[in-house]
Amino acid sequence: MALERAGAGTAPTSETTGVFPGTLPFCVSPAALLRYEEAVFRVTADGRVEPANPVAREFAERLSREDIGKLAAAAAKSRSAERALVDLIDVGAGERQQNLQVTLVPLDGGAGTLLFVRDLTLDNSLRLALVDSRRRYKDFTEISTDFAWETGSDNRFSFVPPRGALGYSADVLMATDPVSLVIQESGVAGEAAFLTTRRIENEEAWLRRSDGRSACVVISAMPLRGKNGEWMGARGVCRDVTETRDREATLTRVRNRERVLTRIVRAFRDEVDPEAMLGVAAEALAKGLGGEHCHIFRRTGAADTPAHKNFQLAARYGDLDTALANAVLDTIGSGAGAVELLLGDRQVLAAPARYQGEANGAVVLWRAVERGAWTDDDRLLIGDISNQVGITIEQFAHHEHVLKISRTDALTGLLNRGAFMDGLHRSLSRLHRDKGMAVLMYVDLDNFKHVNDTRGHQAGDDVLIEVRNILLQHTRPTDMVARLGGDEFACWLTGADLAIARTRAEQFLGRIGTLAGKSGSSDRPLGMSIGIAAWNHQSAETLDALLARGDQAMYDAKRGGKNNYSIAAEAGPV
Repeated sequence: MALERAGAGTAPTSETTGVFPGTLPFCVSPAALLRYEEAVFRVTADGRVEPANPVAREFAERLSREDIGKLAAAAAKSRSAERALVDLIDVGAGERQQNLQVTLVPLDGGAGTLLFVRDLTLDNSLRLALVDSRRRYKDFTEISTDFAWETGSDNRFSFVPPRGALGYSADVLMATDPVSLVIQESGVAGEAAFLTTRRIENEEAWLRRSDGRSACVVISAMPLRGKNGEWMGARGVCRDVTETRDREATLTRVRNRERVLTRIVRAFRDEVDPEAMLGVAAEALAKGLGGEHCHIFRRTGAADTPAHKNFQLAARYGDLDTALANAVLDTIGSGAGAVELLLGDRQVLAAPARYQGEANGAVVLWRAVERGAWTDDDRLLIGDISNQVGITIEQFAHHEHVLKISRTDALTGLLNRGAFMDGLHRSLSRLHRDKGMAVLMYVDLDNFKHVNDTRGHQAGDDVLIEVRNILLQHTRPTDMVARLGGDEFACWLTGADLAIARTRAEQFLGRIGTLAGKSGSSDRPLGMSIGIAAWNHQSAETLDALLARGDQAMYDAKRGGKNNYSIAAEAGPV
């Protein structure tokens, strides 16, 4: 506004003294003060504060005595300085407090001071709100992200967090090529993450920390464009999820280990045959650990042999030659714990199977070198499974023992009657299919009861054991030899004919003389009565009929003078 001083000797009028005639001792345009949208005050030389426009009159009604004193004090400073000043004054209190910017203009001749008031309350509130908003945004960004960044058109960082990131200080990051931070095989956002030309939402990438370790981060970013759409850089945030991914990977490995163990334990629970249990374990372990082959061995306990010969294959997965495991078994057999070896193009992971602290077997796992090295989880899993396998091997041995005692004669160790009959059934079925032949030999001791009666049962047992030795020494491992009960024995000579049977009978009888000293008395010497019955596939003879022919031939030998053999008539053709 313009202030005009009245000429000398000129009395002010209502047209020239402002909106309040008589209150201003100078000439001023009334319209100027009316156009000023905020309050104008005049402070007289003696400190009175007077409204100079209608807005000031309304404004003055809200001022306290203390507020008016602040305006008067500001005017006094301006008069004392003899120049216009700008001052900031707060009036009111609490929610009604106002922030005023007061421009103070001294009037000529000491007539007082004009105060032009501007209310900055709203401006200050907006400024404070903006500052608070920016601070809040900064806090949220720092809380929700690990690494906020911006790159420029020079492909370098133009902003990084003051605290740095990934173990780098802010200064080092600013001097670092952003692309060098990206591990190239990340395969997600890749090196374009920091120089992206497209919007990126929560994409994973692997970055290189200052100590060389890898960090998995989730990146969200956007390109920066100039007025003409040219690429000016990129801006984004990275959130480090390495620990989360590590936990997820660990959880996945644990679940895989539990899944494999659960499958094996379930198989052990559901399977009746221990051998089938070990087969399931071999398959589950190979598949669970990415192996191509798996061998499970039982320890036989043989003495004075190479360590690997103390192990017998119990189950396998894959067709790899088990002889390749000899070096591993020698190591385990020497008392070593878990073993890792590189054999040719295969890597081996093996562990002893234990039961009650004693090694009773071994688990050997194979896979190609290119599949990667064994992990701690692999070692834990094979250790857990080998313990389960140790229990199963013990069950296997117990099962075999139970099976053996249920199928063998307790005194001689030969097959008992039940096992011999089962074996005959299976053998006849196979011979029918293969069009083969066989001979049944019934052997009954002569005068054996007299030994028990005169010399006791221990002497009788010694005779039976010696008879067993005679029969086994003159038969093949493929033949079945059984003690049917008491002093009655039987031999099944698979693939033999009558000529072979006669030879065997003569060999048996030739050795029986060695038992003369074990007879009950000289007038009743020990002997053998042998009945021979040949069988061939062309016959329609049943097993019962075959047994009856052999038994009858044995009685014929006894009736013929004992210590002899008799051949049954052939069965009729089909």
